[in-house]
Amino acid sequence: MSVPAELLYTTSHEWIRVEGDVATCGITHHAQDQLGDVVYVDMPEEGDEAEPGEGLAEIESVKAVSDIYAPISGEVTGVNEDIEDTPELVNKDPYGAGWLFKIRFSELPELMDAAAYQAHLAASE
Repeated sequence: MSVPAELLYTTSHEWIRVEGDVATCGITHHAQDQLGDVVYVDMPEEGDEAEPGEGLAEIESVKAVSDIYAPISGEVTGVNEDIEDTPELVNKDPYGAGWLFKIRFSELPELMDAAAYQAHLAASE
């Protein structure tokens, strides 16, 4: 299972890629694998305020509907519009073309690095 070293992770299986004061966010390979085939994602709106642990988006798969939680606080500055027409990108490329939204932040909370996230996955099996 892929866990890119350059990303940070939450216990609820979201990832972030930090670029300056903006974090690109998505769900992990593990999360998309557990969901199964993604058929719809209800995205936040640009300008929405995000709070860590707060439901910011909703993802629907053939198995379930799940919340996607904000990994950090800040303002949503962009959403991946390709997901609207092609939600299966979340399954095909969760760390690349399947990203979900971007958040501008002022403070980065303590999140897990790849090694800690892999340990978290191992402990929860």
